[in-house]
Amino acid sequence: MPLIVMCGYPCSGKTRRAKELKVHFEQTTERKVHVVAESLLTVEKNAVYADSQKEKQVRAALKAEVERKVNKDDIVILDSLNYIKGYRYELFCLIKHVQTPHCLVYCLTSDEVSSAWNTNRDAKEQYTQDILNALVLRFEAPDSRNRWDNPLFNILQDSTLPFEAISDALFKRKAPPPNQSTQSQPLSSANFLYELDKVTQDVLMAIFNAQKTSVPGDRICVPGATEKIELNRNVNMAELRKFRRQFITYSKMHPTESTGQISNMFVQYLNRSLH
Repeated sequence: MPLIVMCGYPCSGKTRRAKELKVHFEQTTERKVHVVAESLLTVEKNAVYADSQKEKQVRAALKAEVERKVNKDDIVILDSLNYIKGYRYELFCLIKHVQTPHCLVYCLTSDEVSSAWNTNRDAKEQYTQDILNALVLRFEAPDSRNRWDNPLFNILQDSTLPFEAISDALFKRKAPPPNQSTQSQPLSSANFLYELDKVTQDVLMAIFNAQKTSVPGDRICVPGATEKIELNRNVNMAELRKFRRQFITYSKMHPTESTGQISNMFVQYLNRSLH
């Protein structure tokens, strides 16, 4: 059933609001409410947010847990920063695939308030000031004009949660329809698989060769794509092959009707994965 995505600066009250939502829906519905949070993963958050690879692994683990919990009966609340626009889009694709509504609860605070609340925590629960500042700087605020950030509930630090409006968004609204990128389909023709293998290999070789003469920050053209690869660092072939395997696995489950779009889709996938 529905997914509630919490969002906000570090120490902005997300966990408190998630608990309030859990209590409300357990009392007013007969549904189970699952809260998925970083605390379940027993990770040290300062170490995680200081290392981009560890952070990606944690985000992937949280998304996987959400996917396991979402079903036709229960409510799932994802209590994390969810500060990256692309990650929120991935969650939107997930709920489209399972055909369930979602909403975003954005806990609004200033960086000064978040910093003050951080210092009031137990020492083991605190972010270092450098990590907190970096996360605030990287934060991509939700925008209700984006379909993946809508419905959006902006919650001020002293306000009461609009429980009725959130409930209506979850239970009186149709799930977004699946589309070509999210609807599971059987494997397409042998031609699709051949093109998938060939095009992705060509893209990898183009990136690998371009890196010999480019510098971080350059936009790299690849065969068959109108979009360009945006590289902020050098990427070795082993990492590129890992992303290629992941994309191929996903594409076999969600084949496109137009093989001419494979290159652009792979570029978009790489740009999300490499940032």
